[in-house]
Amino acid sequence: MNKPIVQAVLFILVAASWPGQAAADEQSLSLQTGHLEIAIDKTGHLEKLIHKSTGIDYLAREQPAPLCSMKREGRLHPPETMTFDVAAKTITLSFSGCAVSARIGFRATPTHVVFTVKAIDPEKEVELILWGPYPTTIGKTIGETVGVVQDDDFALGIQALNPKTLGGYPSREDDVMPMYSIFEGSDYSDIAADRKDKQLYRGDTARRRKFGSVLQAYCRNRQSDRVIPNWNHDRYLAPAFDDNGVIGSSIALFGCPPREALDTIGAIELAEGLPHPEIDGVWGKKSPGSTASYLIIGFGEETIDEAIALTKRAGLRYLYHGGPFETWGHFVLNRKSFPGGWAGMKRCVDRARKEGISLGLHTLSNFITTNDRYVTPFPHEGLARVGTARLVADVDDSCKEIVVDDPSWFNQMKNNTLRTVVVGEELIRYGSVSAEKPWRLLNCTRGAFGTYAVPHRAGEEIGKLIDHSYKVFLAGRELQEEMAKRIARLFNETGLLQISFDGLEGCWADGMGQYSRTLFAKTWFDNLSDELRGRVINDASNPGHYFWHIYTRMNWGEPWYAGFRESQTQYRLKNQAFYARNLMPAMLGWFNMTPETSLEDAEWLLARAAGFHAGFCLCTSPGVVRQNGMGDAILRAVKEWERARMALAFSKEQKEQLRDIDREFHLEQTSENSWHLFPVHSVKSRQKLKRGPGKKAEASFEFDNPYDEQALAFSFRIEGNDLIGPLHLEIDDGKEAFLLLSLREKKVMRSTGDDTAQVLDSRWKVEAAASVDPGSLLVPPGKHVLKIRGTLSGEGEAILKAELRLMGRAEPVSPR
Repeated sequence: MNKPIVQAVLFILVAASWPGQAAADEQSLSLQTGHLEIAIDKTGHLEKLIHKSTGIDYLAREQPAPLCSMKREGRLHPPETMTFDVAAKTITLSFSGCAVSARIGFRATPTHVVFTVKAIDPEKEVELILWGPYPTTIGKTIGETVGVVQDDDFALGIQALNPKTLGGYPSREDDVMPMYSIFEGSDYSDIAADRKDKQLYRGDTARRRKFGSVLQAYCRNRQSDRVIPNWNHDRYLAPAFDDNGVIGSSIALFGCPPREALDTIGAIELAEGLPHPEIDGVWGKKSPGSTASYLIIGFGEETIDEAIALTKRAGLRYLYHGGPFETWGHFVLNRKSFPGGWAGMKRCVDRARKEGISLGLHTLSNFITTNDRYVTPFPHEGLARVGTARLVADVDDSCKEIVVDDPSWFNQMKNNTLRTVVVGEELIRYGSVSAEKPWRLLNCTRGAFGTYAVPHRAGEEIGKLIDHSYKVFLAGRELQEEMAKRIARLFNETGLLQISFDGLEGCWADGMGQYSRTLFAKTWFDNLSDELRGRVINDASNPGHYFWHIYTRMNWGEPWYAGFRESQTQYRLKNQAFYARNLMPAMLGWFNMTPETSLEDAEWLLARAAGFHAGFCLCTSPGVVRQNGMGDAILRAVKEWERARMALAFSKEQKEQLRDIDREFHLEQTSENSWHLFPVHSVKSRQKLKRGPGKKAEASFEFDNPYDEQALAFSFRIEGNDLIGPLHLEIDDGKEAFLLLSLREKKVMRSTGDDTAQVLDSRWKVEAAASVDPGSLLVPPGKHVLKIRGTLSGEGEAILKAELRLMGRAEPVSPR
């Protein structure tokens, strides 16, 4: 039995020695776990949240703290009276303000207290139930998604125990998880800690307040159609969904020392039947494999072996395909890459497994491409709709204007890329809507997307399809469930072990927001085979409270917007804070290795990964690695840095240094399980070359050597001209070196401090080399000036860009 499992078992055994208790007097009901006492007064409000070991009450005073509130006729009403039956384990709450009564079941366990809605009267009149908000004095660490708040001594948490109970506050009718910063609203503007970290918060199951924080959840009655704002549409039909309304809504509350918070949630998962996926036999939220890095390579049946070999050279276990599908919806694989379809993918999986590599792929969740069988030649009735109107007049098979009785579903253009309606089995695109009656869809294209133009009769339904800017349609509730099951079947049939549910916000198309998103992921998870359910790594485009139990991790950060180091760097760093406060494994996102990526760039990434103990993915290809003159060195660096990270070899002090994005490091293997970590002082400068007599030119660079005496490593690039050699390097008007090399535009001249200087092309391929005496470039500790002189080839100006690198003493790195 491995160590994490032993720890989990010990935790459960210790917790079990504290039996859950319920006690009452005439004034209040007391429910106790091993660490927490919750007291509820006769009005149905919390009156205590006591840490039993210290006696500290964490309930924020002079703040409303209803056990739950009921919404009726658009208003929330807190309870006014409470009675209870300890033997029956029920509470009866009276909401006199809205003439509602509710029977709430309760259950105290060693780790948590459960509350469940058993009955509501009148049931159909209640629009939603709000659990809390429960005000606490804890404000140091706010886990907004997971629903846990912590200070140095205690943690309090809330957990929704079924998908329809949503973490957060019902501030939006579409139930989309809110994204907010602490600068939104006066409640947060004076909180110094948050002003400093400038974090973006995802969700509000826990939310900071001036007095500390609140914990909250809710459940909406969805048994009737609702017209709501959704998907940038002011009017959107959210169809009825029969899940028994608010009956059965259930939460768990817990309190414990902060170090036990994650294990407590794990115990709640097991006790309450929540998803509890494992990776490598260990609960996913604690498994070392949860932060496994991976390569993204567009492999196929003919190229899988080369992709596997590249993954092994990088020392990684996961190989991922970023876009294998020809269509989304039925998830047909690209026929050119996978002529054998799903069976061909399985053959790739089997070949990879023999080499110790697991394969994964990228999806766009419930997005449906216009070439998928759900769209053409006959559109599926389950395509999500904004709303439905009726035809006012007959329509022949060539009519370009269609008269409808209600324009409001069709003239909302903020999120209307495809401008498509469905009538029977025909899809029709339109250009605009008339400004006055009779309401007409104008400039129509009949038989769109390979459907058939046919006549239609007055009175027929005409539905406005919801689409996405990716030029895709979205699935409604039932079709979404079918697609989730199909993805699960793909995994069961092929043995794929990694997935990212990108575009998961598409699930909001049925008007149920985070509820629908969770149902999509849970349907996929529940339909996996028993074997895969305990092995698949999954992440998604956005997180969620109940969804937290299903996903392994998140992996945000895209490489497409700037250079290797610059693309979304601050966003990636903020994500590390999000993962930490929400008890999630850490990931740095995607990075794109091109033929121009340098070893120094790669080690910059690898140092951050080690510092945050965060995985990452590297997008590349065998061709890119071959084209990059440093390709092999980069793969070796990935292998060694990742081996050291996964072995937990870096000390706490080292990791603190490695998190600093302004610092550089180098790692060298010294034996099978030990390494040397070198700090690197990097000085970057950009200087205009000063002209001397004729075409002679000079640039100078000031730098500091904070380390021991060593030969200077350098890298030069030039813009606007060529610098013709021999080049003359001089340090402090004393030591000199002559390089029989020329530096031309788009080339790089570099030396690593040894006896050779090289000229390389932009892809790090060596074009020329010359010997250099390392002694001529020795620099002792302290401040220095480097001058470089040469001859400009033309009359124009030139800019010389330099990076000077000095290396500190080695620090040992080995597993602890």
